[in-house]
Amino acid sequence: MTASLLEVIALDVRDAVAAEEGGADRLEVVSDMASGGLTPSAEVVAAIAGACSLPQMVMLRGNAGFATTGEELDRLREEARALAEAGAGGFVFGFLTADGAVDMEATEALIHAVAPLPWTFHRAVDNAADVRAAWRAVRLLPNLATVLTSGSPAGVGEGLPVLRERTDAGDGEIILAGGGLKQEHVPVLAERGVRAFHVGSAVRESWAHPVDASRVRDWRRLLDNV
Repeated sequence: MTASLLEVIALDVRDAVAAEEGGADRLEVVSDMASGGLTPSAEVVAAIAGACSLPQMVMLRGNAGFATTGEELDRLREEARALAEAGAGGFVFGFLTADGAVDMEATEALIHAVAPLPWTFHRAVDNAADVRAAWRAVRLLPNLATVLTSGSPAGVGEGLPVLRERTDAGDGEIILAGGGLKQEHVPVLAERGVRAFHVGSAVRESWAHPVDASRVRDWRRLLDNV
């Protein structure tokens, strides 16, 4: 059986070191969780790279929504170059149009900007007007590593039926389950073939507190035993 991947949200070096100590496999590096996670600075990414060996999947997102503009996209391209030089091992992004479809033009522009690095399409897919159409649009894009999804804007608990549907459609290998993920969800998803899990608030007391290595370790044990 393929080992499960554990990705932990890190805001800074302290988070990254604790995640590594607890047994995480990968980081999602972001800033401003009050806005759902925005692009961090290259300085933070470089500092994490100097203190921690875990791969960094770095958020490229300029606002709290899922839409972007040409000007913002240009800025994200520039930031991607600086972040890659600082140590990013991949990126996290994805956009919707005003009518709720996947914004292929914006998404493909960033795919080209970050190539050949892998990338994750984030939870914009859960907020699409037509979730099935969004998955069809995303799943075959080049260099796609994972799709961060809870199956529902309300979280994994509400989204389990959609996640089951996606595994039935053959998407289990690219699902990165996260967003309200609880330990009780892991066996259910693992049984369906999901092998990648994403945690943030579950491994800290609150967003005002750092990652707790012991909580990460609890998740590591859980994933190793499903």
